[in-house]
This record gives sequence, C-alpha cells and structure tokens, in this order.
Amino acid sequence: MEWLDQALYWHWLVLAVVLVILETFSPGVFFIWMGVGAAVVALVLFLLPDLGWELQLLLFALTSVLSVVLWRLVLNRHPTQTDQPRLNRRGEQYIGRVFTLENPIVNGGGKIKVDDSTWKVEGDDCDAGTRIRVVDAEGVVLKVEIDAS
Repeated sequence: MEWLDQALYWHWLVLAVVLVILETFSPGVFFIWMGVGAAVVALVLFLLPDLGWELQLLLFALTSVLSVVLWRLVLNRHPTQTDQPRLNRRGEQYIGRVFTLENPIVNGGGKIKVDDSTWKVEGDDCDAGTRIRVVDAEGVVLKVEIDAS
C-alpha cells in the first residue's frame, strides 16, 4: 500500500473525472456520487496535504454514501414531475380499467388477459363473463372488484 501514501489531490481529481465520465456510459445514477466523493477528497487533500491514505479512503467512502443519502432526501422532497407518472409501473397503469373475465375468480384468486399479457387477480368470487374493475395493483397482482356500471 505504499503507492497510496503517495496519492496527491490531483490523483483524486482525476478519479472524480473518470467516475463522472463513466456515469455518462452507465444506466442509472451511480458513479456520479463516487465522483462527488473523490472530488471532496481532492479538495480536502489540497487543503491538508499530509492526510493519511486511511483517512482519504474513509473520507471517500463517507462522502460517497452521504451524497447518495442527501440526493435521495432531495428527490423525496421534490419528486420529478412527469406527464406519465405510471410509465414503469405497469400494474398501476391498469387501475380504473374495466375488463371482462374469461375465467372465473375462485377462492379470491384468478387470472385475466390484459392486452398482451396475463395477470393474477384478487377479488370477490365471480363467474366468467363478469365485468370487473381494477382498483389497485400490488406487484404482479391486480386487485379487482365487480364493476357496478
């Protein structure tokens, strides 16, 4: 670990830039937070050049995790507005839609064909041909009730 003792602030700055560049090629938001951590270590190391490698790595880990936590808090307080809030929540897209059962719901469970897929449903027992309305979605299970309209 002798090479870690020779780490200078610009080494961390280069690592920060590399991590930010990696972020542009990866899906999701992951490497940017480690880039923030590396940039913080570069700044601290610029101000305190005698900082040991153990503290550098600890500071890198802590600031990387802290930046993720802080960003999550910001996102929770200010969620991203979109014109399609259920885009990646396929089950929720069906809430409010009415379907006709091809097979009965027995003992509270059954299946329905929705567009190009089959979904498990939970609701009151009813016969095939009954019109049902989706009222909720829990994972891959649609909660339904008999449509009164």
